[in-house]
Amino acid sequence: MKIVTGAEMQSLDRRTITEAHIPGALLMERAGEGIVRHLEEHYGPAQGKTVTILCGKGNNGGDGMVVARLLRRRRAKVHVVLLTPITELSRDATTMYRRLVRIAGRAATVRFRSADHTRSLLASSDILVDALLGTGLSSEVTGTYREAIELINGAGKPIIAIDLPSGLHADSGAILGQAIRATLTITLGLPKLGLYVGAGIDRAGAIRVVDIGIPSSFVDDIESRTLLLTSDSAFTTLPERRLSAHKGTFGHAGIIAGSVGKTGAAALAAQAALRMGSGLVTVATPNSVNDVLEAKLLEAMTLPLPETKARTLARSGLDRVAAFIQARTAIAIGPGLSTHPETVELMQSLMKYLDRPSVLDADALNALTGRVSLLTECQTPPILTPHPGEMARLEVDATTQSVNADRIGTARRFARERGVFVVLKGARTVIARPDGLVAICPTGNPGMATAGTGDVLTGMIVGLLAQGIPSWDAACAATYFHGSAGDMAAQQLGQAGMLASDLIAQIPYALQRTKTIERH
Repeated sequence: MKIVTGAEMQSLDRRTITEAHIPGALLMERAGEGIVRHLEEHYGPAQGKTVTILCGKGNNGGDGMVVARLLRRRRAKVHVVLLTPITELSRDATTMYRRLVRIAGRAATVRFRSADHTRSLLASSDILVDALLGTGLSSEVTGTYREAIELINGAGKPIIAIDLPSGLHADSGAILGQAIRATLTITLGLPKLGLYVGAGIDRAGAIRVVDIGIPSSFVDDIESRTLLLTSDSAFTTLPERRLSAHKGTFGHAGIIAGSVGKTGAAALAAQAALRMGSGLVTVATPNSVNDVLEAKLLEAMTLPLPETKARTLARSGLDRVAAFIQARTAIAIGPGLSTHPETVELMQSLMKYLDRPSVLDADALNALTGRVSLLTECQTPPILTPHPGEMARLEVDATTQSVNADRIGTARRFARERGVFVVLKGARTVIARPDGLVAICPTGNPGMATAGTGDVLTGMIVGLLAQGIPSWDAACAATYFHGSAGDMAAQQLGQAGMLASDLIAQIPYALQRTKTIERH
């Protein structure tokens, strides 16, 4: 699904009205129906609930008045607070105001006159709906609108934002003076970029998309190079499990990982690869930690290799590691390897042997610090899975802060310049490919901010690569299911106590379509 800017969405709306001859009022009706549907899916039946909707003068306010009318039909107690005189409403918003008044009377709406009156109204509500400002906002929010936003945020109630949390820039996710802190954002037509970057990540809450009937040909004409991963695209990627299949059908994943004190990273990656459906998994690890790793793994195999005195992989094992690569369908390198100088030298020497799908993570990435040009020696473009700190070490003159300030631009630029695939981990993980196409993952939660979850992702990606899934599709699908597994774990355990192994336990359930948690 394409992610659009505010201007692109406005263009789509105009074309739909003028070229497809779908009236703006009809688009509003469809928007309202979708908003109410998601409201009830999220919070239960509307009947008996008190819902207060704060409406601005534009089409966002018009959407809010459609929602008010539809909620009244469901026997909710609805209050509409207008932040503007009726004479200043947009044309379509005026139409929706009249339809609301026709069934509810003029008493159904009140003007925003004082903070005290509005505060008491919000306090008596079960749900608040933000229908103040839309995607066209470009200047700082001031005056009555800012006051209303602060009251909504301070009410301590669930907040539903229509299309975009008011006060948020539609493209950058920047807060323009003050912005709604939504529990749920129901965005219309297509997802807006600002929901997935900057402050939008924290302000949007859960995100749902409502189809309002924009012709698919118009969407195809939008030259967006940024996509939102969806469950449909992720499930389509999964290979068929034929009745005649055997373990060899689903490939042999090789994982080069581990060192003294860090066998857990190797074990997590191996278990995740198996959970993603790889038929066979073998971990190549330093000789003296091999027994420890074997004790942690039942289904995966291990291969002990020459080691340094520090019990990390030694440069002398290059030929054996190269042979290990040649005997596997796909390769992952990096979890728990350490940054021992000799191990770093070994990792750098391995680049020219990567002639098959591969994932470079953790210390394999650290080994490329200042030597990123070695990526040109890879015969098959690898998938790199850095967190922002690792990405900053790979980029010239970059810092963790500069990477986080432009996650999409950083991933896209590096993928293009180096001819690789990049999975830039973090809140709303970004996946980029060499031609500049970028995808954003909508799944995942802060409970995944714990040691080992990156190793799980590496294992999931190589597990799909081993089954013959192309690199781009494998990176996108594994990232999506990684987040879904994390969401399921959080739902069962809560976020604070989650472990990386909890994600692995949820992978089989994430791969079942009927149980996957949607977050977009």
